[in-house]
Amino acid sequence: MSSTHGGPTNPSAEATRPRTAELTTGVLLTVAYDGQNYCGFVRQSNGPSVAEELDRAIGTIDPAATLVKGASRTDAGVHARAQAVSFSTRRVIAARGWVLALNQQLPQDIAVVRAAQVPLGYDARRHALWKRYRYLLHLAPVPDPFLAGRAWRIGYPLDLERMAREARSLVGTHDFAAFRSSADRRETTVRELTEVDVRPSDHGPRCLEIVVTGNRFLHNMVRIIVGTLVDVGRGQLAAGAMQRALHSRRREDLGMTAPASGLYLDHLELDDRGSDAWPG
Repeated sequence: MSSTHGGPTNPSAEATRPRTAELTTGVLLTVAYDGQNYCGFVRQSNGPSVAEELDRAIGTIDPAATLVKGASRTDAGVHARAQAVSFSTRRVIAARGWVLALNQQLPQDIAVVRAAQVPLGYDARRHALWKRYRYLLHLAPVPDPFLAGRAWRIGYPLDLERMAREARSLVGTHDFAAFRSSADRRETTVRELTEVDVRPSDHGPRCLEIVVTGNRFLHNMVRIIVGTLVDVGRGQLAAGAMQRALHSRRREDLGMTAPASGLYLDHLELDDRGSDAWPG
């Protein structure tokens, strides 16, 4: 999305973690994952999560390591190419060692693509400057099995020029109160988007991507933007829907919420990416 909410953490897992005094160093991971088989990034009681898989893999190397903290709380079915994940450990291991050892322990749909050393207690959530999300659309009358669970298939015509104009109207600092799910209760809803673009995708001639870059995001914000752009592109909503919703602050003035399957956390810019990284 968008930056998304997960479910409650597992209190029993929290109780098994060590005292901070036992820890010696912090580790920052960049993690890619296919979210189809997970209930989201954060630990939840209703199914497996990406964080739990990372905790399990790290625990095989250092049972005293803290639970991981991710910089973005992606929802069920959402993917990531560059999730930032941090934890503290008592083991002093080179970044290359963490990458290779963890990938041996993780399932095939989760991969550590980079590791770096950071200060003890480093929390990736507090170092995020901006995020870029990509949403993949498959414009085809029939399914593609290689895109199943990784793109939203649209079987009807879309006016791409109208969608692009609508997308550009969101760039800037606005109150995005209308662009969130009912589960999001945050009082501050002003966000800055520096890019909202509709463009061809390198996944193939029938694929389109919607790129959204900003400093912070509300729950389901990107998926609501995408769903509204599709509704405008197919003529379900009149042009100018985005601006109307920015002024009214009413969710009802926008379109549908796009499925989670097409959403990717593409990049997460941090103010401190650590030292002694591997790969460099």
